[in-house]
Amino acid sequence: MRAMFRPVSLFVGLRYTRAKRRNHFISFISLTSILGLTLGVMVLIVVLSVMNGFDRELQRRILGMVPQASVLGYRPFEDWQGMVQRAESRPDVEGAAPFIQIQGLLSNKGVVDSAFITGVSPVDEARVSILPQHMEVGTLNDLIPGEFNVILGSALARKLGLAIGDKVTLVVPEAAITPAGVVPRFKRFNLVGIFHVGAELDGLVGFIHLEDAAVLGKMKGQVEGVRLKVDNLFRAGAIAWDVASNEEGRFYASDWTRTHGTLFNAIKMEKTMMALLLLLIVAVAAFNIVSSLVMVVTDKKGDIAILRTLGASPGTIMGIFMVQGSFIGVLGTVSGTALGVLIALNISDFFAWLERTFETHLFEQYFVNYLPSELRWENVVFVAGMGFLMSFLATLYPALKASKVQPAEALRYE
Repeated sequence: MRAMFRPVSLFVGLRYTRAKRRNHFISFISLTSILGLTLGVMVLIVVLSVMNGFDRELQRRILGMVPQASVLGYRPFEDWQGMVQRAESRPDVEGAAPFIQIQGLLSNKGVVDSAFITGVSPVDEARVSILPQHMEVGTLNDLIPGEFNVILGSALARKLGLAIGDKVTLVVPEAAITPAGVVPRFKRFNLVGIFHVGAELDGLVGFIHLEDAAVLGKMKGQVEGVRLKVDNLFRAGAIAWDVASNEEGRFYASDWTRTHGTLFNAIKMEKTMMALLLLLIVAVAAFNIVSSLVMVVTDKKGDIAILRTLGASPGTIMGIFMVQGSFIGVLGTVSGTALGVLIALNISDFFAWLERTFETHLFEQYFVNYLPSELRWENVVFVAGMGFLMSFLATLYPALKASKVQPAEALRYE
């Protein structure tokens, strides 16, 4: 008796989904629709999670090593301690540190490679950089003023054939005038530390003490700028310009969007395009729902005619087939969402296990040397919602066609 109170469309539609079909081809098409929808939703969630993971790691590693924002002077300046204190007093600035940048060549036993050498204050740099957490050998405190020590990236040290304790020559392109003519300046440094962040910076960047950089650049007691760590990466430029405008003297600001903005914009566009392309898999699965339901309507014209003669309205008939199609969509979307979430949460550990088991490094040549994954629930909701929506829209045409079946025409040859 309780079934009598159910909506007829829902009751008949769900009952039919549990019934054995005489036409096995229709059953095969329905199964294909469910599997296609499951595959599309699963792949879309996994791919978006992996791309989110790469985006997160690039932000952490690259923007943790290079300045998120900087306030620079048009010429070297002395009162950098005051600027650091004033910047750190702001609620939107998490840390500030002085720096001097030197671009030159590093040479060791005939091997030469270009490098960006940054003079830093070890105590201040630890507040704005992830460098201390990624030291393979040594620490920032090994940069002692006057001893001309250097910390290099692991890839750069490997290319130059250096080990801890070796000496490396820094060639500064600024020429010095001597009685023998114009010659570049050379300085020998001791390698006291090696860092590894798993990005291209490992092969490009080195660090020396701020005072050693000042001596090399002939700006004793002065710095080129102050690096800022901000609480909101997308406001880094505005924060830096605000700090610069409140300082006495001529200063200008720079931020990560000028140096690495193109890279992150490319990742964002690639993620958007990948999502649109993978949605086509979901669309194909939804199209299979259309073809499956059209064949069901053709196969069940006699049943439809009998229901119409018993008093079922066109809306009721339409609802029955919408319930059948929506059931396929719900089953495929839910199973795909569950599998996608499960894989996205475990794919990093799975690939790490593969690398350990087969003693290989699948991602060593990329920015990030492992497969990161970050599941964002807004992506899951979006993908599942699109799966439900496409599945529902796919039921409209077959259901409408079923509602227009004329009992007399359908029963003429029964």
